[in-house]
Amino acid sequence: QGHQGTCPQESVYCENKCGARMMRRLLSQHTLAECPKRTQPCTYCAKEFVFDTIQNHQYQCPRYPVPCPNQCGTPSIAREDMATHLKESCSTAMLLCPFKEAGCKHRCPKLAMGRHLEESTKAHLGMVCALVSRQRQEILELRRDLEELSVSSDGTLIWKIPDYTRKLQEAKARSNYEFFSPPFYTHKYGYKLQVSAFLNGNGSGESSHLSIYIRVLPGEYDNLLEWPFSYRVTFSLLDQSDPSLSKPQHITETFHPDPNWKNFQKPGASRSSLDESTLGFGYPKFISHEDIKKRNYVRDNAIFIKASVEIPQKILA
Repeated sequence: QGHQGTCPQESVYCENKCGARMMRRLLSQHTLAECPKRTQPCTYCAKEFVFDTIQNHQYQCPRYPVPCPNQCGTPSIAREDMATHLKESCSTAMLLCPFKEAGCKHRCPKLAMGRHLEESTKAHLGMVCALVSRQRQEILELRRDLEELSVSSDGTLIWKIPDYTRKLQEAKARSNYEFFSPPFYTHKYGYKLQVSAFLNGNGSGESSHLSIYIRVLPGEYDNLLEWPFSYRVTFSLLDQSDPSLSKPQHITETFHPDPNWKNFQKPGASRSSLDESTLGFGYPKFISHEDIKKRNYVRDNAIFIKASVEIPQKILA
């Protein structure tokens, strides 16, 4: 009985379950060289496969050598390296000119690209200059769009002027030195306004007061609006005292625009925030330098100016 499990002449089935039956003494040779279910490493990638599937594997094997489709003369290249070869090494691969983004449509073998670049330096320079010009225009338009999107459109501006002490000294050193707020809209699709301040005063308030003005700027929706601008405007210098300790005492002034005054007419497209020919409307003596010191109108070296416009509900609707 012990002999029956080892008898070389005994008929046995292949251990790989290929279905073959043979004498035990022939089993090892069959398993190594003949069995279709034996495992065998791929010659190229070294992964193990069942013998009868290894042929199919070679159609996908990443390390299987394939010839360059451009017939550049390079010895066979591993399948997974072909893309890199075509992009970086193949001398006969067709390339687009590196100045394609600037408009050059030239295409030639890699070996000829150096000559093309040498011969087309002037043309390429012209293309790049034109591209820079187009991009500069696009950047300006995008910046304008971004500024327009960041403009407040609820009829209220709270303008912080930081570094107040230095800016006041600068205003004292330069006569009629004007600071401009960010623009804001009275309402969605409304009038575009801007506040300006003379920290050392202007006109009758020069050297003694803070002067505040408002002006109408050219807006995106001016052709849809009624003119002249006629809605009540309120200015406030905000008291920054702690509300839990004392009631804030804001300095506030309100006015109705004079329809005959030129700055409340529909602005021309050329008028900008720095157009000195169109002064804002407001108060040359809004608050004296002495009164600013009496409460916390200046706190942490900054002041806050608030401007608000009252728009009737029917217009907002």
